[in-house]
Amino acid sequence: MTLEITWDEASARRMQRQLLAVPAPAGSDVAEVVGAMLGAHAQVMSAAELSVGMRAEGVTRADVRAALWEGRTLVKTHGPRGTVHLLPSAELPLWTAALRAIPSRPSPFAPDARLTDEQAEQVVTAIGDALDGVFLTIDELNDEVVARTGPWAGDLVMPAFQGMWPRWRQVMHRAGQSGALCFGPHRGRKVTYTRPAHIGPDAELTAQQAVAALVRRHLRAYGPATPAHFAKWAATSKGWAGDVFGALARAGEIEEVRFEGASAWVDAGDTRFPAEAVRGVRLLPYFDAYGIAAQPRELLFPGASYKRALAGGQAGNYPVLLVDGVVAGVWHQRRQGRRTTVTVEPLARLTARQERELGEQVERVGEVLEAKPELVVGEVTTGPHA
Repeated sequence: MTLEITWDEASARRMQRQLLAVPAPAGSDVAEVVGAMLGAHAQVMSAAELSVGMRAEGVTRADVRAALWEGRTLVKTHGPRGTVHLLPSAELPLWTAALRAIPSRPSPFAPDARLTDEQAEQVVTAIGDALDGVFLTIDELNDEVVARTGPWAGDLVMPAFQGMWPRWRQVMHRAGQSGALCFGPHRGRKVTYTRPAHIGPDAELTAQQAVAALVRRHLRAYGPATPAHFAKWAATSKGWAGDVFGALARAGEIEEVRFEGASAWVDAGDTRFPAEAVRGVRLLPYFDAYGIAAQPRELLFPGASYKRALAGGQAGNYPVLLVDGVVAGVWHQRRQGRRTTVTVEPLARLTARQERELGEQVERVGEVLEAKPELVVGEVTTGPHA
């Protein structure tokens, strides 16, 4: 008989495994916390610091930065969906092997602006060679890539903000996903890039094995999930994901369950779920891993929150207020010196207990960001993060 799983059961297990039900104890390894999340989105670094800090007692932004730049147990690079993530350094061989094997969606650029497959490979190789053992700014890297490939790589064909970017930058994310590039420490106000010094492909891990391992880890963190859910998280095609899930099912590595009346999958044997829902208030920052990966989205963002807390159906553009495991509002923090004002907009009236827990969450935000917080309950007037 196929196991039936409810939203409350799935939500409770996800929050437990995401360290949102009970944070990791003080002294926990920051890299292990990031590993449990399957990466922390780091396009906005303060949001990544909050994502990690809200999941571990006593962790501040300084601890996250120390793990990244001093201990080097974290690496900042292009992860799932091609977006910038913090990933555990020790897991980078798995990530690069899997991400290289996941098909990208069609290029959004005009045909005359695109790189050919051969040119893309040349650029990725040039990036890795140029960054080996050095830290370069984007302008310095541009000069190196053009010199190592050809003038075509430097053609200004990519619309970007108020200007145009060179052609080669179309595959900068692929260089990160392949292990040819990661972020280095700032040089003054400028971002630098380097090649991960001690990390290369795992010779014992094939692309197929790496993809299988990533799917199974995704199911343990966010399951039950469907091929479509995984495809959305990985920014790949549903058809390809369906083929991968089918092969894993035939091999007995994943198993089918019923989730809210529909077919879904969990890692083989991973069928225990909490009996009770997780209660309480949580604050999650921009692009938090839980808000992006937990599906179905209409159950995580019920009622008014689907319109208020999503941007055209896309998760992550607003920091969200979770109440009993579902999105129940949005929030925003504005820092001025050593103080930060946290404005929270609940979509329904909070109970006295929930108001008290909200105050505790705001205090924790201040601790992570090393700032004195002030809570304001009211409308968030800031628009979605671009």
